[in-house]
Amino acid sequence: MITLSPNTKVYIHTGIIDFRKQIDGLCGICKYELNKDPFSGAMFVFTNRSRNSLKIIFYDGQGFWCYHKRLSRGIFNWWPSGELCSEIASRNLNVLIWNGNPIESKMQDDWRSIMT
Repeated sequence: MITLSPNTKVYIHTGIIDFRKQIDGLCGICKYELNKDPFSGAMFVFTNRSRNSLKIIFYDGQGFWCYHKRLSRGIFNWWPSGELCSEIASRNLNVLIWNGNPIESKMQDDWRSIMT
């Protein structure tokens, strides 16, 4: 289980990458293709050509984490298209990891005022 705070940025690389790339190669994609700082504390999500695997890299201030999930059957049904970099709310990352559609998920906003 990945635990995130509501203010954690989650960026999705909408293209496909070669999953032989490890942390250094994925950091290069973040820096040179997405124009994002891989040391910023944001999570970066990538998929392979067959869309049956995800890789997520994350810098925690001390080192990088690299998460890898491969589905035993099927593909990830939802994946953004268009811009090379797409941002989703951190609460929707678990929906994506469990092969759901984070855009259509019915979740509360991260914060709402209790004052009326």
